[in-house]
Amino acid sequence: MNQKIKRSIKFSLTIAVITFVLAAIFSSLSSSLLNNVSWIIGLIIVLLIVLIGIIFDMLGIASTAAKEAPLHAMAAEKVTGAKEAVNIYKNADKFASFCNDVIGDISGIISGSALTIVILDITKILQGTTDPTPQLFLSVFLTSLIAALTVGGKALGKYFAIHSSTEIILLAGKIIFFIQDKLKIRVLPKSNKR
Repeated sequence: MNQKIKRSIKFSLTIAVITFVLAAIFSSLSSSLLNNVSWIIGLIIVLLIVLIGIIFDMLGIASTAAKEAPLHAMAAEKVTGAKEAVNIYKNADKFASFCNDVIGDISGIISGSALTIVILDITKILQGTTDPTPQLFLSVFLTSLIAALTVGGKALGKYFAIHSSTEIILLAGKIIFFIQDKLKIRVLPKSNKR
């Protein structure tokens, strides 16, 4: 079997396992958080989950839209995070897959299940009413609102990702530099210097 195909299969299996683990962790965290807060705080948590999905979707697209030359120029000038930005560019397929498919999709799924918990909390409050119309309206309205914010936010994020990809990837590089340098947590594979 071709070496590239083997690496692709290995990466796909790895990303599937990572997705499973992260989805379990985030789902458990969001459920436990939402069970102990009011519906207003729960709705804010849902909006934060949506925002995380939008940001990571933008990062994934920016990594594939970035241009290599400006990143190398900044790395040559020793701009903080530029070396990491070059590494993101060189691993754009994996970086985009992680950002878009793992974090972005998990955020979408978890925001939906978290919203269900919020709607159930609101339904308990409205349970005294005999008319089911307000509950149905609220459920439809909140679901539609979160869907609109997710899709609209990702569309806006895509615009910025395509038109400001260098700046976005440099910012991501700076954040990764901080995590790797100060917190000593390896985020990206070491770059291969020739």
